[in-house]
Amino acid sequence: MDDLSPGDRVALVVPGSRTYVEVVLTLLADGIFPVPLDPRLTAREQELVLGDLTPRRVVRTPAELRSLLQPAGVLRMPRGRPMHVTSGTTGTPKGVFSGLLDDRHAAALVAEERDLWGFCSSDVNLVLSPLYHSAPLRFALGTLLAGGELTGFDETGSQPGFDPTFVTSVIETERPTTMFCVPAHLQRLFAHWDEVGVPDLSGFRLVAHAGAPCPAAVKHRLIELFPTGSTWEFYGSTEGQFTACRSEEWLARPGTVGRARPGRVLSVDDTGQIWCAAPEHSRFTYFGAPEKTASAWRPTADGPAFSVGDLGRLDEDGYLWLEGRREDLIITGGVNVYPVEVENALREHPGVRDVAVYGVPDDRWGQRVCATVVGEVTRATLDRWARERLAPPKRPKEYTFTGDLPRTLTGKVRRTELQAAADREGQPTSATVQENERR
Repeated sequence: MDDLSPGDRVALVVPGSRTYVEVVLTLLADGIFPVPLDPRLTAREQELVLGDLTPRRVVRTPAELRSLLQPAGVLRMPRGRPMHVTSGTTGTPKGVFSGLLDDRHAAALVAEERDLWGFCSSDVNLVLSPLYHSAPLRFALGTLLAGGELTGFDETGSQPGFDPTFVTSVIETERPTTMFCVPAHLQRLFAHWDEVGVPDLSGFRLVAHAGAPCPAAVKHRLIELFPTGSTWEFYGSTEGQFTACRSEEWLARPGTVGRARPGRVLSVDDTGQIWCAAPEHSRFTYFGAPEKTASAWRPTADGPAFSVGDLGRLDEDGYLWLEGRREDLIITGGVNVYPVEVENALREHPGVRDVAVYGVPDDRWGQRVCATVVGEVTRATLDRWARERLAPPKRPKEYTFTGDLPRTLTGKVRRTELQAAADREGQPTSATVQENERR
């Protein structure tokens, strides 16, 4: 690595592996910032993402990746966070940059993850999600730094695509103790286990999920199957972490994503936008974009606070409920409708396994509320259910039924795909128009 210096950036456009995680640690210990990217990106997409980041090196093959490894020895403290790239609310890719940390702040960065999640030398972390995403990489890094092991790789040492049969085999043979997942992983695992039987899960001490809303039925099954006290949900973003929530807290307050993580203070402004005051070691800038950085931060009595545009509410005990993203907001007939609120109401129906709510253009109302549903339920049943639980502007005017919702690899619903498909269907029926008029 003679050509690399502290502050340089190295793009990793290769599949995940244990070597991948070790290289990320090696680079960060030298103050060099890995930029994890989806290896499936086209050349044009890579050019768009990397243009402003000016990486010193782009790693495209496993051999190039291995060349960055240093001789085995004591793992050194990372001097920053990987530079993950996010499009956020603007659609323009930007690198989330921690900057070079001094020894005190570098130690604090590692300690807060260890203290929250209890990483230790006896841990075996089952890696399920692609390592170019921030959450699975963060859990893997924390495990290795504590002296633990990683599992979930194929015979070549690489990350396979998610396969419930393979994951079940790893659980049975490797006895992992920790796992990060998204709700879509859990749904597929539970469906598989309904067919083949549930493996011995008693070795798990931590199962954390995030990335998308978790249907209540899936959450209850998670709590039922895994050891008491082992299951958590957290809310965060590429930019930073907001909350952590034991499932037992969720049972007492269904729908919450928990309270502020240690060292953070949450607030909600008059528009419902969520702000998080964060300690100095966990702050960030958008690389090469000072104006975007400035708009993401604001001063508060608890110190600088950032927002990623999410909306929510806090109760008197500091528990947070999410109500959607500002760009997901549906404005229909001048009324603001938050998709998450509608989704939560529809998910309560026992025949709904999953649902996504979104707005599509409407000549008369600006937008109309639509829902795509996974489950065994009829349109008429859902319409009656919504009438009992939602005010007229919030009730979906159209329902589409599908076997699966389109999702990113981190489990987030691709609402734009659903919106585009619904928009292509054309104008609403006369019944839909009449329903709109009754609001």
